[in-house]
Amino acid sequence: MVFFPNCKINLGLHIVNKREDGFHNLETIFYPLPLCDIGEIIKKPSNNTTKIQVSGIQLDAGISDNICIKAFQLLKTDYPQITNLDIYLHKNIPVGAGLGGGSADGTFILKAISDLFYLQITAEQLAVYALQLGSDCPYFLYNQPAFATQRGEHLTPMEINLCGKYLVLINPGIHINTGWAFKNITPNNRSSNFQSIHSDNISEWKNILFNDFEEPVFTTFPEIQKIKKQLYTLGAIYASMSGTGSSVFGIFDKKLEHCEAHFPKSYFITNIDL
Repeated sequence: MVFFPNCKINLGLHIVNKREDGFHNLETIFYPLPLCDIGEIIKKPSNNTTKIQVSGIQLDAGISDNICIKAFQLLKTDYPQITNLDIYLHKNIPVGAGLGGGSADGTFILKAISDLFYLQITAEQLAVYALQLGSDCPYFLYNQPAFATQRGEHLTPMEINLCGKYLVLINPGIHINTGWAFKNITPNNRSSNFQSIHSDNISEWKNILFNDFEEPVFTTFPEIQKIKKQLYTLGAIYASMSGTGSSVFGIFDKKLEHCEAHFPKSYFITNIDL
C-alpha cells in the first residue's frame, strides 16, 4: 500500500501557557501543502521483524526512534492480528524544519495499517492514537485549513483558500530542536485574534498573525530572520517562519521566477502553486 504524507505550515503560532502534563496550550492555524513524502507498507510473514528503509533526505533519528515504527508498535499492541511489515519511506520534506513531515509520516502509517488490515478504526480513535505520536499528528487526519488549540489536536475548520497564490518555501538546513525552542520562549495569555483572518485580506496578515518562536530563533540564528526579510523584499504578501523553524515561507500574488538565485545554493527551496 502506497501513500503520500504531506506537510503543513503554521500561518501563525502563539504559545498560551504550559500545562501540568508538561505540554503547552497553543493557538495556531494549520495550512496543508502539496509537498509530500512517499511511503509504502508491505505485509511480511509473522516470524520476520518489521523493518524500515529510508531514502531521500537523511533522518537524524535512529530506526528504533522512527515515528513510523512507533506508529506500527502502537497499533500492534491493540491489534495483534497485524503482521510484521516492510516499511519504505522516501523523504522529500525537510527534517526538523517546522513542517510536520515526521508527524504526517506517522499519522499516514496509522491510516495505512488500519486500511491494509481492515481494522475499521474510527476517525476519533485514530486521532487518539495519533496524539500519542505527537501533538500535531491528529491534524493530518483532517488535513484542511484549521484553527488549532490545546496541544494542537482541537481543530476548528477555517475558510481559508489560497488557490491562485504562490508559495516559496525555504529551509536553510538548520535543525531547530523543539525542546530548545520551548525552553527559550515565554508563554502568555494574550488573545491571538488569529481567527479573524480571511483569504481576501492576506496583506493584513502581518498585522494580525505572529509566530512566538521567531524571537528566540531569529536571535540565535539571524540567517533565518534574513530569509523572511528577503521574501518581503522580493514581494511577498505575507511571510513567516513555520512552527519552531527553521523553514520560512512567503505567499506571493505571482510566481517568483528564479527564486533560488536570491539565496545560498545549499538551501532547500521550492516554489509551490497553491
